[in-house]
Amino acid sequence: MRSLLRVESAALLLAMMLVGSLVLWVGVPLLWLYIGSQIQGSTDSIGLSLLVMFVGVILSIGVVVVLLGRLNHKYSEVREARGLDSYGNVALEGILAVSAGVALVGFGAWFFLFSGSSPIPLNLST
Repeated sequence: MRSLLRVESAALLLAMMLVGSLVLWVGVPLLWLYIGSQIQGSTDSIGLSLLVMFVGVILSIGVVVVLLGRLNHKYSEVREARGLDSYGNVALEGILAVSAGVALVGFGAWFFLFSGSSPIPLNLST
């Protein structure tokens, strides 16, 4: 029973790292774009909104990265408690790579299929 709880907690930690990395790639930029748009709309200052977004993104990324590092450390501890080898940051690195790919594909799908933008100008006549 104890081994089953460790397996479930390891899977839960991996799932939390996946969600956290998606927040890193998608949630943080969208949140600060929204906040910046609200600041620019209320103050009419694009410089202030860019400054707030820049500082906010940097600080948010720092917080998310620290949390992901802690989750990865806990995952390594759970693996070692089960008697398995610890591979360092391999799990977190793999999850970050996969989530970056998912975010990139998601952005590409949105841009090409749903945004209404065209990457190639279709109206070539002058």
